[in-house]
Amino acid sequence: MNNREPLRIPASILRSYAEAVLIASGAVPEDAEIVADNLIDASLSGIDSHGISRLGIYCKRLKLGLVAHRTEVKVIRDAGIAALLSGGNGSGPVVGVRAMDLAIAKAKKFGLGIVGVRDSNHCGALAYYTSRAVTQNLIGFATTNAPSTMPPWGARVAYFGTNPLSYAIPTGDPERPIVFDIATSTVARGKIILAAKANKPIPEGWALDKDGYPTTDPKEALEGLVLPLGGAKGSGLALLVEILSGVMTGAAVGPQIGSLYDDFQKPQGVGHFFAAMQVGLLVSERDFYCRINELSKRLVALPPALGHEEVLLPGEPERRIKRERMDKGIPLTTEIMKELIAVGQSCGQCQSLRSYQLT
Repeated sequence: MNNREPLRIPASILRSYAEAVLIASGAVPEDAEIVADNLIDASLSGIDSHGISRLGIYCKRLKLGLVAHRTEVKVIRDAGIAALLSGGNGSGPVVGVRAMDLAIAKAKKFGLGIVGVRDSNHCGALAYYTSRAVTQNLIGFATTNAPSTMPPWGARVAYFGTNPLSYAIPTGDPERPIVFDIATSTVARGKIILAAKANKPIPEGWALDKDGYPTTDPKEALEGLVLPLGGAKGSGLALLVEILSGVMTGAAVGPQIGSLYDDFQKPQGVGHFFAAMQVGLLVSERDFYCRINELSKRLVALPPALGHEEVLLPGEPERRIKRERMDKGIPLTTEIMKELIAVGQSCGQCQSLRSYQLT
């Protein structure tokens, strides 16, 4: 194994390994199962910045008692179509699943379901939650705020996090929903973290160093600032995410949020916002599916631009990667593999990766 040829590990092995290490770090089995599934789903979809590479930091925060070993979500307020939950400082993926499932239940009853969350932690890729709504023939929407790493447009100090948002739209074909998931920064900070671990440069335009100068050094970028997507436009979207996830829920906002990687003195206090909606809320369900399929067909039939072979709808690239990785395994760099083995060894849980030990 070398840096140029990542080792391929079957998803089933990584999932079992992640569960065992999370349990050894203190998580109850039912929480560990959800967190591991969240990480593996991201890795399978090619969202490596939010995949199995996060296992180490999740385990570290569990061991330090910065994340509750058993996630106990409580309803603070229930207003029919909407509810506010406390995540009880539990594992973010577990909180997210329970919140989205409540939004789904409300949408089935009222046509629309909205659930805000406070007192949570990093919850991974948001498509994991919006896709749950799609499986119930509902439109899904989700946002989360994040530790302060990005300046608002026109500012020179950080206030927003990467503040991602996601939506998922059913098309009538369960194998091909429209699924969109982006950070409102130019790039997810996790990609810069992966570049730093691999000692690889990052593209210009991703970040600034601590003195405010553009940098291609990922380590300098991690000490500096990520930039908003599309300048003022991305900054405006980040503000919306901060309002929905933080202001409306009573969660920590901006610099109040604890850093996932650097702050080991307090819980993160992250906030989330989830919504689910019936596709037939405004027009009939049949009409919606006819129209969304017609729109989809017209879009993918458009002539591709220079440098593109075809027009793809959001979610299709990830599905293709998932099929390939389900068949061939999840690729892991030398650095990530070493990190995973070290995390397991620190917990006495490296048995399932023994045959992949590095020399």
